[in-house]
Amino acid sequence: MHHAHNLSQKKCNDLWEAVLTLKNKSECKKFFRDLCTLEEIIAMADRWQAVRKISLDRPYREIAKSLKMSTTTVARVAHWLNHGKGGYRLALKRIGLKK
Repeated sequence: MHHAHNLSQKKCNDLWEAVLTLKNKSECKKFFRDLCTLEEIIAMADRWQAVRKISLDRPYREIAKSLKMSTTTVARVAHWLNHGKGGYRLALKRIGLKK
């Protein structure tokens, strides 16, 4: 099991390295469109929109309705915003939407 974890970690590190080579939105769009299905990209984009709205203290039901997602998903996103690794907060800060 430990070997499988190390292999998964290496695969993820390889992905992060590839992402870090991208220099602009156009390159990101091309890379993620090749890597993910359109539905996967939209799901990630919806979650990011939820993060932005949560950071602006919008009500969960309003967020769920506007993004056509469940309140459970909104709550899960909020949980990771408030108790995760800090990635959402870092991105919010860098785009000027501090939480």
